[in-house]
Formats: sequence, C-alpha cells, structure tokens
Amino acid sequence: MPHLDFTLPHWAYWLGLILFPLIAASLAKRPKPKERRYTLGLGYFILVTGGILGLHRFYLKNLIGLVYIPVFICILFANAQSQDARSVVSDMDNLVRQSERTLQREGERVKTAEADLPGLKRKLAEAEAEAEEGSFALRRAERDVKRAEQRIEQGRERVSEAETALETARPAATDARQTLTFWGNVAKYAFWLLLAGVVVDAFLLPGLIRRANANLPPERELSEAEKKLKELEEAERKDDADHVSAGWTGWIDRLSLFCGEFVSYWAVIAVIVYYFEVMSRYVFGSPTNWAHEAMYLMFGMQYLIAGSYAALTESHVRVDVFYAPLSKRRRALVDLLTSVFFFIFAGTLLATSWIFAFDAIAVPSGNSLISDWARGQIGFSEVVASWNLDQWTDPNIRWGEISFNEWEVPLWPMKWVMVLGGLLLVLQGISKFAQDIRALTGRA
Repeated sequence: MPHLDFTLPHWAYWLGLILFPLIAASLAKRPKPKERRYTLGLGYFILVTGGILGLHRFYLKNLIGLVYIPVFICILFANAQSQDARSVVSDMDNLVRQSERTLQREGERVKTAEADLPGLKRKLAEAEAEAEEGSFALRRAERDVKRAEQRIEQGRERVSEAETALETARPAATDARQTLTFWGNVAKYAFWLLLAGVVVDAFLLPGLIRRANANLPPERELSEAEKKLKELEEAERKDDADHVSAGWTGWIDRLSLFCGEFVSYWAVIAVIVYYFEVMSRYVFGSPTNWAHEAMYLMFGMQYLIAGSYAALTESHVRVDVFYAPLSKRRRALVDLLTSVFFFIFAGTLLATSWIFAFDAIAVPSGNSLISDWARGQIGFSEVVASWNLDQWTDPNIRWGEISFNEWEVPLWPMKWVMVLGGLLLVLQGISKFAQDIRALTGRA
C-alpha cells in the first residue's frame, strides 16, 4: 500500500488561512443559477477529493457509485488486519531479540559458573578439613559454592525459558509477516482498483454530467401556501448586515461583520484537513504530524476573532427572560450599567494578549531581527536598516516561539491574532456603548 509522506509547510498553512476565505467568499457571493444543474467543475472537485468513495457518482445520483463502497471497506479491513499483524511482528521481534540476549548473557554466566564450581568445591573441602566448624573461612566457602550452584540453576532456567520463547516467537513472527504481506497486497490491489475506476470516471465525467442534466426532472412549482410560508421565513430572517449601525460606529460594525464572516470559512478548512487526516491514517497508513495541531490552533484563532462578530449580532448568552421584555431605552440602560464588566474583560484580554505576543517573538530561540528587537538587543532603526530577504527565506532563522510538537509551527502569529481579537472586541464594545447612549437619549 502506498504511503503519504506529506507535511504541510508553515507558509502554506498561514497563507491558506488568508486566501481560502477570500476565494470561498467570492464563490459564495456569486449569483445563484435560476435552475438546478450539475456542473463539471464541482464534479471534478468531488472526484479528486472523494473519488475513491464514489462520491462523484453519488453527486450525479448514479448508483454505480455503490461499487466503490465494498472495495473501500476492503481497504479499511485489510489495513486493520495489517496493523494487527504489524503489532504481532513488532512484539515477536522484540521477544526474539530479548531471548537471544538472554541466551548469550546467561549462557556465558552458566559456563563461567560451571567452570568455577569444581575449584570452589575443592576450597570447601580444604576448609572443612583445616578450619574449625562455624569458622569464617568455612562459611565463606560454603556461601561461594551455594551461589555458584544457584547461578547455574537460575541460568539454566532462564536459558530454557529463552529457548522456549524463541521456538514460539520465530514461527509467530514468520506467520505474522506473511499475514502482513498478504493483507498489504490486498489493500494495495484494492487501492489500485479504485484508482483505476477514478481515472476512467475522470474521462467519462463530462458525458455523465450531460446525461444527468438531460434527465433532471422539471422543478415542482410551489403552492400558494408554500410561497406564503417562504415569504414569511424570508421576512423573519434577519440579515447580518441589519446589525450595522448608522453614524461613525458603522465602520466598527462592518469591520466586525467582515472578520466574523472571514473566519467562518475556516470551518470548511477543518473539514478538508480532517478528511485528509482520516484518509491518510486509515487508507494509506500514514498519520500526519500536523493536522490536529493546525486545526486546534486555527479554531483558537477563530474563537478570538469571532468574538466581536458575536457581540455585534448579539449571539452571546444572556438571561433573555428578564432582558427581552424591556423597552429599547431600558435595554440600553441595562447594557450601559453592565458594560463596565465587559470592558474589564475585553481590556484584560487585550493587555494580556499584548504581553503574550511580545513574549512570543522575544523567546531566546528566536534569532530573527524582530526577535532581537523584542528582547531589546537592537533598536528598531537597526531592524529596518538590516532587513533583507534572508529573514524570510533562511531556514536557520527562527521568528520566536514555536510549538513543541514535531511540526514546530511558529506560535507567534497566533499570539498576535489574540491581540487582534481583543482589539476588535474592545472596538465593538465602544460601538455598542455609543449606540446605547443614542438609544437612551432618543437620538437613535
């Protein structure tokens, strides 16, 4: 079975977090087609990402996609059997190594003890003839003989156990290797079979899409009741843009709205990355060392940036049973009175994030100009004067704090995202504060 030895470059991770939301947002804002149709671009995208599962066939409502499922299940089963066999091989090889070391070590000890035993017995006989009963020389000679006999007995027992283990472990290791080879071949040939099907479907896909579009049934017209229900749902649905206030606070609200929508597309990245991780782990037997860490860092940044968006759209938890019945002015008064707690939290978040961010780029392992400046070793003017392309391209230059895992992704960008999230939250709090004052004074 082929393996996937792919590690996501750090630059690709951070660049993807920026470019993917921009591309996804532009695609989402395209005008929707008036009639439902299958598209070739989406078909090929599904073919590339989920072709070995037959998802491109299911997209076209083609039941031939069911043929892919048992072959894919066969790969998963074969890989599971291979993993069990690999564990057995590892355990048996370890047992063989331990037994061989025991045979070598204990065999030498037994030979030495057997060679020394006649001399020790002679010394014991001489001690018994010359020394008095209970004397130190006699007791020592008896102890030496007893120890040698025990060493021989224990050594023979360990040698016997090691020989028995070898007789068991070597055939078991051989059988496990054969099992591993068999199931590995099953998984490999099943994978090549799926891949061949995907390649064939890649050529057939344009024709399949044309036939699927030709066989599309006409869309059913909505009844009058369904039309009225749809109109009521659209009227009740509040668009996020409706939360943007008028006046100078509007730009803050639009900034929070943009940032919240921007990071919302990161959830799609998580689906793609975890799908890749599952396929890489269970199909190719190549678990990644970066997928989990990359995603929990991403979700942490998403949580921080989306805080201002949640404050704008009033998505935070509150006791609505008391708050909802109040009039607009009384709500504004309650918000003003409780805003002190909000600003304590948001201000603390911003201040501590600023400290964390500077600490992240000033760690001793960071040897870039920025890190030297953050540690106070050089001035900012020297940073600007000494800046060159090597600061970006030299792999020996570190930009401060990195993770302790094997991926070693730089953590300082995330720490600065914490600063950004705290700043956005404070700005949104100022916007809300100004709107509450307008509502209280009747200017809203």
